[in-house]
Amino acid sequence: MIDLPTFKTIMAAAPGPAAVVTAMGADGQPYGLTVSAVCSVSLAPSLALACLDRGSNTLAAIEETNAFTINYLATGREPVALHFATKSDRKFDGHRWVRPEGGTGGPILLDAAAAHVVCRVEQAVPAGDHIIVVGSVVEGAVDDSSHALAYARRRFFTGEYLDLGAASR
Repeated sequence: MIDLPTFKTIMAAAPGPAAVVTAMGADGQPYGLTVSAVCSVSLAPSLALACLDRGSNTLAAIEETNAFTINYLATGREPVALHFATKSDRKFDGHRWVRPEGGTGGPILLDAAAAHVVCRVEQAVPAGDHIIVVGSVVEGAVDDSSHALAYARRRFFTGEYLDLGAASR
C-alpha cells in the first residue's frame, strides 16, 4: 500500500477545478466548502459529481435536502476558495449569493463563479473517508467574461489555451 504523503503529493500534481460546493440545510442555513474533486459524469442524462469528506457539514446538508450546487470559481477568486476551505460558521459573510431559480440546490456565488451547476442527488457512494455524491443537473449557467480557476501542486492557476494547429504548421 502506498504511504499517505506520497499519495497526497501524486494527487496534488494533477490539476483540478477550484470549486465551492454549496447546499441549503434543512435549518434554512447555507453551507459550503472548497473542493477540487468535482467533474461531469454523463451527458445523457446530465450528471455531475462531488467528493466530500464524511464529516463535512455541507455533506450533512446535502443528505438532508438531496441537492447541491457546484460553483466553479472564476480567475482572481482565490480568496473565495481559501475562505470556503476554512472551518467557519460564517463562510457566506461578505459573499453575494442567490438560491437557484428552481428552488432546489445550494447557493450560487454571484461574484465568484465562472460557471455553476445545480444538482439533485441521484446517488451517494461511500468511498473511503469520503462520499461521492452524484447529482442530476437541473440547471446551470456560465459567465463568459471569466475563465475558471484551477488548482494543482497546492497553487491556483488559470490554464492558457494552446493553438494546436500552430504546432502542426
